[in-house]
Amino acid sequence: MKNQAFNPYLPSWEYVPDGEPHVFGDRVYVYGSHDAFGAPIFCVNNYVCWSAPVDDLSDWRFEGTIYRKRQDPGNPFGIRSLYAPDVTRGPDGRYYLYYAFDFMGEIGVAVCDTPAGSYQFYGKVRHASGKVWGKKSGEQFPFDPAVLTDEDGRVWLYSGFATKVPFIASRWHNLRNDGGVVMELLPDMITIKTEPRVLFPIKGKPGAFPGHAFFEASSIRRVDDRYCFVYSSEHNHDLCYAMSSRPDGGFEYGGVLVDLGDLYLDGNTDEAHAANYLGNTHGGLLSIGADWYIFYHRQTNRSSYARQACAEKLRRRPDGGFYQAEVTSCGLNGGPLSGTGTYEARIACNLWSREGTGRYDCKNPRKAFAAHPYFTQSGRDREGDGDQYIANMRDGAVAGFKYFLFDGTEREIGISVRGNARGHMIVSHNKNLFFDKDLSSVAAKLPLNLNGQLSSVRGPFRAIAGKQALFFGYEGEGSIDFLSFTMD
Repeated sequence: MKNQAFNPYLPSWEYVPDGEPHVFGDRVYVYGSHDAFGAPIFCVNNYVCWSAPVDDLSDWRFEGTIYRKRQDPGNPFGIRSLYAPDVTRGPDGRYYLYYAFDFMGEIGVAVCDTPAGSYQFYGKVRHASGKVWGKKSGEQFPFDPAVLTDEDGRVWLYSGFATKVPFIASRWHNLRNDGGVVMELLPDMITIKTEPRVLFPIKGKPGAFPGHAFFEASSIRRVDDRYCFVYSSEHNHDLCYAMSSRPDGGFEYGGVLVDLGDLYLDGNTDEAHAANYLGNTHGGLLSIGADWYIFYHRQTNRSSYARQACAEKLRRRPDGGFYQAEVTSCGLNGGPLSGTGTYEARIACNLWSREGTGRYDCKNPRKAFAAHPYFTQSGRDREGDGDQYIANMRDGAVAGFKYFLFDGTEREIGISVRGNARGHMIVSHNKNLFFDKDLSSVAAKLPLNLNGQLSSVRGPFRAIAGKQALFFGYEGEGSIDFLSFTMD
């Protein structure tokens, strides 16, 4: 690769959640929603696309705006948001973009001759009668579309939502939300051929997957000779999967692919003590050669409305499924990051306070997490370059980075920080660095005496040889903003 690849893999100022990766030709294209930094709701911006060569997942290129909110005829003033899109290449060779039209209970479709060109409105998914799906009493609520053009040319559309049907969609149409549904579309890519049928019941319904029932975030792929359905479960901070030999039934639960806080790994299920702060997530599988990746998004800014694109490499199970991936700072890198160089603090994959973590989708998260560290940026939405950082690290706060490759030689480490604080930054290979009895895992201890200024502090650095995590923990008075660190 030209450069190392990090999480998040797009620039620090870009907020693209719900990313669906697809290979078209020799490039990977990611289609997602588009949040705005500082916005009070989801998906304020127009759809954009990013792409990278299949052989260099560090080299992401901005393809520009591919579809604007106002292009939907029902949204002439652009006040409605467009949610969680997916794209497929239809039997006619054109590219079709499917999206949830806000909470209105409609799936819009746009079309383009190229993967990342200017998509044009095509219509709304509809019944053979011409009536738009979601406008008939008792229908399942259309949301989070996932689409697959199968090898035989048949087109399958998946959708679903588990929470109470929003008022604006249910007021006139009495829509239901029993779970994830599937339907086949006609070759015109918009007309329903087989009526929507619930495949993935929500929690409390017969047939729901125990402990990980369907919630939202439908995504579909072929994996070898089977169909793999990816979704967000009742916990809403994980992506799970189910597999079947056919696209319209027989799916069996496979497991968790990734969780924002690494819950379910090592037996931890405590949302208050996760490896990172929690909120919704959504993504899809990517296959390149023999390698598989899961794309997802993380939360920032003590909010559910500024989400960023991340990805992790997956390992296959003997049964053809996947093991749960750990969240890392080096997901698309193909291995650990170099043990030398300068790294932005924003690529931390673990973050918590002395009190632990929690869910940003709680009531008044800014108040609930006022004493907690968080990812944020200077400037307004889509401004700046490389200015994202970790804010508000107080006594006992920890930022973790996984993984680096060290050669075991002694060197120096420097950190770039600011704030009003007096204490130390401890650097360790052990996430329990404040309770570490084995001091051999402590790689550095840097004194801090800050009076509001931006400061660079350096000291000896003794890293253990091999693949290692690094955890930076602040102990002391006041709070600091953590911008970057350098190992040389």
